[in-house]
Order: sequence, then structure tokens, then C-alpha cells
Amino acid sequence: MYSEIIQADGHLVDSQILSKVFDRVIACGSEFEVVQFNLGRTNEDFSHLELRVTAGTPEILAKTLEELVELGCYQTAVANATLRMAEADHVVPDDFYSTTNHRTFLRARDRWLEVGKQRMDAVIVVEGSSAECRKLRDVRRGDLIVCGVHGIRIQPEFKERDRLGFAFMANEISSERRTETAARKVADLMRQLKTEGGRIIFVAGPVVIHTGGVTAFCELIRNGYVDALLSGNALAVHDVEHALYGTSLGVDLERGVPIEEGHKNHMRAINVINRCGSLQGAVESGVLRSGVMYECVRRGVPFILAGSIRDDGPLPDTMMDLIKAQEAYADLLSSAKMVVCLSSMLHSIGVGNMLPSWVRMVCVDINPAVVTKLSDRGSRQTIGIVTDVGAFLGLLAQRLREG
Repeated sequence: MYSEIIQADGHLVDSQILSKVFDRVIACGSEFEVVQFNLGRTNEDFSHLELRVTAGTPEILAKTLEELVELGCYQTAVANATLRMAEADHVVPDDFYSTTNHRTFLRARDRWLEVGKQRMDAVIVVEGSSAECRKLRDVRRGDLIVCGVHGIRIQPEFKERDRLGFAFMANEISSERRTETAARKVADLMRQLKTEGGRIIFVAGPVVIHTGGVTAFCELIRNGYVDALLSGNALAVHDVEHALYGTSLGVDLERGVPIEEGHKNHMRAINVINRCGSLQGAVESGVLRSGVMYECVRRGVPFILAGSIRDDGPLPDTMMDLIKAQEAYADLLSSAKMVVCLSSMLHSIGVGNMLPSWVRMVCVDINPAVVTKLSDRGSRQTIGIVTDVGAFLGLLAQRLREG
């Protein structure tokens, strides 16, 4: 039998990490023995665990230890991380360490380094006295890549004490919660973050326009609660269509009925913006006088429109180079304290992949599967609200207005 003693520190019980550690050991085909467990005596104290992990083969033990690293466990015997050079651009050694979205520390040259630009599904590159997460596409030949799990410590985000009353939506995704309560608590959190100087990023799909959320969303922008907007071509196109013609996808939003030849309106909207050269040009020339994109331009709120193969037009502002769009997203997200996703599955999941686990994330969608996908992909800090986006935005704006 082969064994190793590992340790873990934190709010291990109320964050359910202790049971996850035990379950993971068994699932890997190993056995555990609790050598020592010290329970935190107050709500601020960390607990400490020492666990002996035993397996029948070195391979099973190594696999078990690798799995436990993701839960914040670390080996008692401290060793420097294994560093190997990338053999070519975009190519790393087969045993590369794949990052999580949790805060990560790396032991290199007998000292601990905090890994920068934390995100999931990346590799760690060490340069001099610093280390950072890097996408495979950004790796260059000769870069020092962290391999294996030796010398890696992860600090999971422990479940916070419920200071803002979020326990009612922090567990199972459900539509059985009152939208009014959810909007009030999200408003409280947004207000607190803005008081502390935090940046709030919104990720939005065209459903914001279709469900009548334009007026409320514009109010949020005017009142300084939107520090950046990440979206696709469709949101901007239908927003401009609504501003110019009062329709979205050819449907009169006031009466809820399609109008004659309304199917042409989104193409007419694109044509108008093309004539002006850009959304900013349309605002400055007075052609575009209302709507989400109008407010972003007027208030200097940065926005990124990431294109896709399905886009009509697209608008001149839409970035059709996917890699550049991802980099632009990541740049705006780098200092975010909170991200609010409004009914945009692909953009929401993409943003979730870019975020470290300590950034608050709220996902609002009528489809509970969207929120579930975010959690399954590793963005477990997501608070899911299953409701109509337009109704939620109206309530959120009202709560923020009331103070």
C-alpha cells in the first residue's frame, strides 16, 4: 500500500469541503484516515485537517492527490513545483497542471508565489519571481510550465456567513423563489459594492430588449451601476431597432403584435448604423437618441460586442475576431467585483470561465438549465435567479431607486 499525509485549512465543515474530501478519496479508489482534525471555535476561525490517504498503487495515489488539490488540500511534505519548458508555441508537456478558478499559490525556488490572472482551464507560466495563468494559445516556446501537482496550494472560496441573506438562493436552482426578494437582495449587494468602489459588469443577451427591460436597464446605466457591458451583436441590433422603430424582431413591444414588414427592421437598423460608421457616430449625429447602446455611449460605459457565425450585418462595432473579443472581455473583467448575467447562455458561460471564484456572479434567466450549466462548468459562486429578465430588471431598478 502507498500513502501520503495531506492537510487542509478553512471553513471545512459549513462549506461542505470536509465531506467532499472524504467522498473524493473514496471515488478515486483510495482510503482515508483522519490523523488530526481541529474544529474552528468561532465563526471566523479556520478548521485544520490532517488526513492520511492510502492507495493500492502509486498511480491511484497520485490521481487521488491530484483530485484533492482542487479542494484546497496540500501535501505535508513541501516540495517545489515541477517546471518544464514548452517545446513549441501553444504546446506544453503532457503532465501540465490545469488551473481552477480558485486562488492559487505556487512554490518555486523555495518561496510561495500567488498566481496572477487566475482563471480556470489555463496553464501556469513562471517568469522570474512571478507566476500567472495563461491560455494555451498564449504559450511560447521555452516558457516554464508548471507540471503535476507538487508545490501547488489552492484556496477555495469558502461559503460566506449569510450577511446579506443570500442563503435562500445559494443552493438549489429553483423558480420557486419570489423575484421581488431576489431583486432586493441583489440591489443591496450592488449598492454595497458601489459604496466600496467596486466595479459591476453586466453580460446581457437580446432578451433584455424582447422582454421590455430597456427602460430599467437604461436607468441602471444612468445611475452608475453598469461599469461595462459585454454582449453580442444581437443585443445592440435589437436595441437600435427598438430605439428607431419601436419593434424588436419585428414585434411592436408596446402592443405585443408583429407589424407589417417588421421582419426588415433589424436589417434597417444595421443599415442606419453602417451609414453613421458606428454606434458612437449614430449617437453623435443625433440619429440614435435612446436605448441601451445610446446610454452606454453617452455615459462613457465601455462595451464589447463579440460576434458569432449567426450574426446579421454585423454592426461595425462588433468584433468578429473571436480571440480579440475574448481578450477584450478578459481585460474589462480583470477588476470586476460582481458580474450580472442577463439571459445569455453562451456569453454567460464564457465569462464564467474567465472569472476567479471570488468574483460575485448573478445569473438571471427564465431557463434554469443556463444557471446549472454555469455551476457545472465550475462557476459555483453563481447565484441563480430563474425569472423573466424584463420583470427582474424593473424590480432591480426600483429597489436601487428606493435606496
